[in-house]
Amino acid sequence: MNIAILLPLSGILLSGIFLASQAPINAALAKSLGDPVLAACISFGIGFVVLAILSAVRGAWPSGSAMAAAPWWSWLGGLLGAFYVAVVIWGVPQLGVVSTVAALVFGQVAAALILDAVGAFGLPVQAITWQRLLAAGLILSGLVLSRTG
Repeated sequence: MNIAILLPLSGILLSGIFLASQAPINAALAKSLGDPVLAACISFGIGFVVLAILSAVRGAWPSGSAMAAAPWWSWLGGLLGAFYVAVVIWGVPQLGVVSTVAALVFGQVAAALILDAVGAFGLPVQAITWQRLLAAGLILSGLVLSRTG
């Protein structure tokens, strides 16, 4: 495998580790605060401050015209992320990290199959193949197994 593939895969793998770790960390914050939505708000607030500083240091703040040119649906990412964080904070104490992450991954793969198949949001169309369906089925099997033991 060449570095052009290895580097992004490594970054995504590390991000997966961070996401799995973020779930129980945020759940502990919610337990301390007594509210999963407040914990999600604080998590996003800290993330916003860090990313705003990083963007400012890099000189990457967009112009008003660049922001206006973005498609309307491109602004929904924060809403979707807020829902994700709040639901994970709520779900981890009830399901555990493995089942929560397995359900998240299955949901992501199932949605990704459809998004790829229709070329959603300007993506190139990728066919739904038996290999991709099998991958989704194996993830679903992992989720079921995580709940039966």
